[in-house]
Amino acid sequence: MSETRVVLDKDASPERKRYRGLLEITDLVVRAKSLPDAFKELAPPVLALTAGELLNYSLHDPRRDCMLTHYWKRNRESGEFDPFPVDDAVTGWVWKHQELIAIPDTEHESRFPGFMPVLLNHGIRSYIAVPVSTAAHRFGTLGLGKNVPGAPNDDDLELLSRIALMGALVLEKDRAYSAFEEQQSLVAISRELSSSLELEKLLPVILSSLRNIARYDRTVLGLLDDDGKNVLLFGDAKEWEPFVNRDTKIPIEQALSGRAIRTRNVALFTADDLREMEAPMAKAMYELGIRSVCSVPLIAGNRIWGALNPSSTMENAFGRSEVEYLQQVANHVAAALQNAHAYGEIAQLKDRLAQGKRYLEHEIRTANRSDDIIGNSPALKRVLEHAATVADTDSTVLITGETGTGKERIARMIHDMSRRKERSFIKVNCAAIPTGLLESELFGHEKGAFTGAVSQKIGRLELADKGTLLLDEVGDIPLELQPKLLRVLQDQEFERLGGTKTIRVDVRLIAATNIDLGRAVEEKEFRSDLFYRLHVFPLHLPALRDRREDIPLLVQHFVEKCSARLHKQIDVIPEEAIQAMTRWKWPGNIRELENFIERSVILTEGNRLSPPLGELREETSRQPSDSDVTLRDKEREHIIEILRQTRGALSGPSGAAARLGLKRTTLQYKMQRLEISRTDYLG
Repeated sequence: MSETRVVLDKDASPERKRYRGLLEITDLVVRAKSLPDAFKELAPPVLALTAGELLNYSLHDPRRDCMLTHYWKRNRESGEFDPFPVDDAVTGWVWKHQELIAIPDTEHESRFPGFMPVLLNHGIRSYIAVPVSTAAHRFGTLGLGKNVPGAPNDDDLELLSRIALMGALVLEKDRAYSAFEEQQSLVAISRELSSSLELEKLLPVILSSLRNIARYDRTVLGLLDDDGKNVLLFGDAKEWEPFVNRDTKIPIEQALSGRAIRTRNVALFTADDLREMEAPMAKAMYELGIRSVCSVPLIAGNRIWGALNPSSTMENAFGRSEVEYLQQVANHVAAALQNAHAYGEIAQLKDRLAQGKRYLEHEIRTANRSDDIIGNSPALKRVLEHAATVADTDSTVLITGETGTGKERIARMIHDMSRRKERSFIKVNCAAIPTGLLESELFGHEKGAFTGAVSQKIGRLELADKGTLLLDEVGDIPLELQPKLLRVLQDQEFERLGGTKTIRVDVRLIAATNIDLGRAVEEKEFRSDLFYRLHVFPLHLPALRDRREDIPLLVQHFVEKCSARLHKQIDVIPEEAIQAMTRWKWPGNIRELENFIERSVILTEGNRLSPPLGELREETSRQPSDSDVTLRDKEREHIIEILRQTRGALSGPSGAAARLGLKRTTLQYKMQRLEISRTDYLG
């Protein structure tokens, strides 16, 4: 500020001197950068006009509810009084009651025992103080002291009152400008926060916006995790990096933000609080010179998202106006977090629907779900009865059987007969997916979980939520992945690859395999605990050679299906063809039979099926002779024949075990090893 001084005309009359002095004082106040600067300039002329010894102005500090006082003396001495509680100071009484006060003799004033010695120490014997206020706001007081006792004159009171009013107007202007700046900053913050809806991009924007609030030294953002039990910290101070990386979870009881989050109210912390708290972040703040923290809860949509924690190196830096402003900032931040969360849920749901749509479209193209399960054999009927029984439960089903026996079709039938039939039926062929990708396919992955993971992927387990998941060829799941699948079976929860969020699902699991899982367990190729979790309700599908009576019906069904698809009219199926196909063992089971019929329909030129029976004869000639049949095959056929005769009965005098001369447990072990299911022969 320029060295402007009020010069009084020595020859002018007292009235003219006061008039000119008041004009120049007014000019000083208007042009001053701040009220302290103004009083520094106007103190000498005011003291000269009033024959005063000391001029002071006091402002109320709402943070500590005390009066902060600056003073100037005739001898150019200036300084500050120690802060006085409102009720202990003359200036506090004037501010509180909004009335002027006049003390004719400070030596005989008993109302303010703490304040009077301060005035006397400066040589003040009489003192007057007036409010510095406008109609809207009470700021403080303006005081004038003289070194002689006596009542104040009216001219001094009028001059002091005018200066007090001008000071109040300046302070109100500053307050209005500050409020305008706050609103502008809130608009700017709101604009910045609305620029991103993705949480990963939003967090840097929040921190950048908070850095622009210049009145605070540091700000840490504490966000609740999905379980609401831990706080994740975010900030940009390098000194705090050990505490503010997103991989660090702090239990809410140990977090600086914990009080504000639990109570949903603003929490203020002093230097003593920070020093005594057990929270690592609080101790780090104190060591870095932070002396006050304001923790403001982030609330939006009736949900607590975390807390905003601005801090300052000043003691008691957060008064009522600062807290109110920070609450407005927190409202914008919380709304942005709520929007980002909603956007994430919508994006995730959209991705899940898109993946589900693609999966279902693939299923529709590759599977004819309208086909019925064809056959009247007792073995097949028993399987269908058991499938219908278990369908109405949520029990895990393990379907075993050779390749091509229709395990997937039985799994679909169980789903279609269950309470989950309106939800998704999701299939995963564990043998068809490379080992390195199977975990991602089942459980999904987060963006950046591995090279090439450019976006988040929803796994088949999430797609099957509230529905059914078929794990085909379950025996091919790698050993290292089996514990994670076991956890899903036990707890219905998992984490995506590269993620930390626990995802809960409600999935009915059906597993299918063409290998002997019991033997795989013995050979340490499959976990026993997972096997027993899968082996809740086993269903064994008989091979086609064990239900030959169904072959004519299957042939008729496949001829009709293929001829319609290939736009042919086939009305006659030769009996010799039926007989030849019934005698054939069909190692590929129903799938092989269907492929053979399709080839036959393609080769047929009229309305009479012309199957290439020579292929069956050639294959038959390649089959091993009786001398070449292995002992295992002979043992299997012998046990099956005895089971047919005993109608599946194992124990008892006429049971299969007695006829074979074996213990029942030994027979059961042999049947498991030879892949023979007793239920196929119950009659």
